[in-house]
Order: sequence, then C-alpha cells, then structure tokens
Amino acid sequence: MTSATAIALLSGGLDSATAAALALEDGFRVIGLSFDYGQRHRRELEASAAVADHLGLAEHHRIAVNLAAWGGSALTDAAITIPTDGVQDGVIPPTYVPGRNTVFIAIGLSLAEARGAERLVLGVNAVDYSGYPDCRPDYLHAFQDLADLASKAGREGHGTQLWAPLVHWSKTRIVEEALRLDVPIQATWSCYSGGSTPCGVCDSCRIRDAALREAGRADLCSANQP
Repeated sequence: MTSATAIALLSGGLDSATAAALALEDGFRVIGLSFDYGQRHRRELEASAAVADHLGLAEHHRIAVNLAAWGGSALTDAAITIPTDGVQDGVIPPTYVPGRNTVFIAIGLSLAEARGAERLVLGVNAVDYSGYPDCRPDYLHAFQDLADLASKAGREGHGTQLWAPLVHWSKTRIVEEALRLDVPIQATWSCYSGGSTPCGVCDSCRIRDAALREAGRADLCSANQP
C-alpha cells in the first residue's frame, strides 16, 4: 500500500529538517522543496540537499524565486547589516524577508495539489522568532482557510493541510527531537551571514548554539563546525 504524500519546505536549517523527519516518522512519503530566493546565506542550499539525501526523501526539488531583486531584508540585501544583538520583544527584525513564507507556502501548495499530497510540512517556529509575522499561528490558520478556498482539492473537501509541528516548541526541544530522529544536525545550516563557516554571532547562530549546549551537544555548536 502506497504511503500518503507530504511536501516539506526544506530550507537546509535545523527546524525544517526536524519537521521533515517528523513527517517521515508519521509514515509519509516526503518530497522536499527548497528555494533559491537570492539569500546571502546560500550555503543553506547545499545543506538542504544534504538533509534530503540523509533522510532519504522521495524527491527533492529546488526552484528559483528571486526575492533579492527588490531586497528589503538583511538576508537578501548586503547593504543591510545582519543583527547580532539578540531578538527584541515586539520588534520585527531586519532578517524578516517581505512575503517570503507567503510565496513559499503558495508554491508548496501548488506542488502538493499536483502530487495529491495530504500535508505541507513547515518548520516555522513562533517561539524564537516571534517577531516574524509569517511564523505565527494566526497566520497559519488564515492561510489554511485561503488554501481550502483557492484549490480544486480544497473545494472538493480534501485539500492539503498545513502542518507546523514545531510552531510552539522551544529551540532546545527541537534539538532534542532532531537528535532522537537522527537528523544530521552537523549538515544543517542556520547562520544568516554569507560566509562558508557559521559566524557564531548572528541571532540565528546564537539561538541554535544555546539550544545545543542546553541539550548537551556543545560539540555541534558554531565554533566546532567546519
């Protein structure tokens, strides 16, 4: 009997890799979808391929959507400084990419409907990056309503479900689940800087490293990565 299919948006980071692994554990046949959107940290594209290979995904697609053409984010515009002073409550950081998740989810839903996928797996997390408007539960709920209205499958009552298992998890819990699921943490990429090695000082690196230390895996922190 053929397993149900899920599409996993795979950035190459720890969160999306863990979400994909959870879908596999649930028995889904998982297809990975990654985006080259002109990000400065292009190293994550190599990481997404490594993660897809390690997890044994059924397919892995990478498509280009050049959000860097109009900038507006520290992740797509080298003229905007990558923040290193920590996440501030109530402040949307300059690493927010205008419309990124809206574009990615829409394309993911297109692939999902074409393949008859039951789930669209998202690694979004509202705890560590609560400043991002497109990583919050209310956004996901509203997008689900839109997805059900916008697709043939949704109108017929069997549309793809957005599935964001990590949305309320702490980063430490994500690390612990990644270890349990044999996610190749060392192959994932979270650093926002555009170098070939993790900077260790951007907000993403610092949050990841703190969680790794909390989980007892300081050996996987930025300072120890090639």
